Amino acid sequence: MSTNMDFFTRGQPQEVVEEVARLLDCDPTSSKVAEYLDEHDELKHLRQDFLLPKVADLPPSDLSLVDGTEECIYLVGNSLGLQPKLTKKYIEEELDKWAKTGVHGHMVGSRPWIWAENNIEELMANVVGAKREEVALMNGLTVNLHLLMLSFYKPTSKRHKILLEDKAFPSDHYAVESQIHLRGHDPRESMILMAPREGEETLRTEDILAIIEQEGDSIAVIMFSGVQYYTGQLFDMATITKAGHAKGCYVGFDCAHAAGNAELHLHDWGVDFACWCSYKYMNSGAGGLAGAYIHEKHAHTVKPALLGWWGHNMKTRFQMTNEMDLQAGISGYRLSNQPILLVCPLQASLEIFNKSSMKALRKKSVLLTGYLEYLLKHYYSKDESDPSKAYIRIITPSNPAERGCQLSLCFSVPIRTVFKELERRGVVCDMREPNVMRIAPVPLYNSFRDVHRFISVLGSVLAASSELPTEPRMGH
Repeated sequence: MSTNMDFFTRGQPQEVVEEVARLLDCDPTSSKVAEYLDEHDELKHLRQDFLLPKVADLPPSDLSLVDGTEECIYLVGNSLGLQPKLTKKYIEEELDKWAKTGVHGHMVGSRPWIWAENNIEELMANVVGAKREEVALMNGLTVNLHLLMLSFYKPTSKRHKILLEDKAFPSDHYAVESQIHLRGHDPRESMILMAPREGEETLRTEDILAIIEQEGDSIAVIMFSGVQYYTGQLFDMATITKAGHAKGCYVGFDCAHAAGNAELHLHDWGVDFACWCSYKYMNSGAGGLAGAYIHEKHAHTVKPALLGWWGHNMKTRFQMTNEMDLQAGISGYRLSNQPILLVCPLQASLEIFNKSSMKALRKKSVLLTGYLEYLLKHYYSKDESDPSKAYIRIITPSNPAERGCQLSLCFSVPIRTVFKELERRGVVCDMREPNVMRIAPVPLYNSFRDVHRFISVLGSVLAASSELPTEPRMGH
């Protein structure tokens, strides 16, 4: 039996788990399977580049229930990634340089402040499948979304609509609604909100394409998520982009939950624009420096509506003529110099990504999340013969090609109690209203043992919750 990650991704995750179990002559649910997969994980060394919190340091932990000296089970990279170990070193280098050289720090050192973010944009471009000149690191996600929408949303009396998910992340919804208001249109007429079919949780690609075909002549911009934050659905970005272009629409994506999670090819897919935060799977810390992308085909035809001096050509920027020498493409959208203390943690994270590739990380991710799914279904599928047994429903698509690393779970017992009890036992995950718990094993730093430990802890929580009343409208 081969022991490299190519073998692990040759079949479906379930097949791999069961074949490893046969090799080890153990049950597929045995911790031996997790240990074997970790042992033969070619990316396991990347975990050493991150700081994992100890259980005792987590505010909700109850040390009467769990060993405080253990590392926590951190499964919430979809909300905030772990801190890279080099973050502190890089920040301290800049603080030291500021203390010792003052204003000269703009031009000297390993990351001169004037172009510090430029030095890591190629690393970011590699993560999202873009060319170096198509990516800029600046602002926050919603600021970048507004800047991009001001340029790409040019409504006319005929073509004034924006297509997005019904349950888009609130910030996206607010941004789109305000852009429509800003251009003198009514969101009730200009927003097309796509909802899943009755009784379904996720959107079908065929239905998205049908709406584009039906409404495309009136759609100015298609603005979808790359990965849907609530359900974890990974959209077919290439197909959506192609369909939108066929109807004359601009197509953009909020890649907050896709960058560093899914294998993206923004340039090759022809995506017109995109933006993303960097504090989730990109591990840059809360409020970290965000990213933005514009395809090179628009470099000289689509221009920023708002200008700042950092969008001025750097070669002539400090001549201070007040005559804009605009950089082409996304670089022209820069408004101000970037905070150096936000560049540092992002650099630390991108250097870790650079030790591997999104292709390799994605291979591990498919198996890691598939292993989680396998164990959840084994233990917690609905048992029609025993209605009293607690069960879990996964609303994230089962097809690995239609999801990132996150699984969104609904419970037959009160979810808030389950969530609170998991936290008390050193599990870090999150809840999203109305009734979903998001579990995201991240291939950069999560292990198969993390997944097995989570299932074990979840079992003890659900056993303790067995007397709780059921919630008949689970997940709706």
